[in-house]
Amino acid sequence: MPKPYPSEFRDDVVRVARSREPGVAIEQIATDFGVHPMTLQKWLRRAAVEEGAKPGATRSEGTELREARKRIRLLEQEVEVLRRAAAYLSQANLPGKGSTRS
Repeated sequence: MPKPYPSEFRDDVVRVARSREPGVAIEQIATDFGVHPMTLQKWLRRAAVEEGAKPGATRSEGTELREARKRIRLLEQEVEVLRRAAAYLSQANLPGKGSTRS
């Protein structure tokens, strides 16, 4: 897996791509900076979402959503363990067949 580019580098490339002269292609800017054109396109889309120009989840919202989903998974596992423990304990408290206890 390739190393991620530093955020300062990405911000600079996006700034240059947005302020490019008419007639200069995104592909040329990407080549000049040594990144793949699709990578630059992705950075431009992400920057538009971060600024609120396009709908979508921002980086902080995405992180928050991932953490919330992880927490939900953990809580669901805890509920399942407690449900099984309650079922086991309720069965353990029932008098068994042939038991002399009443």
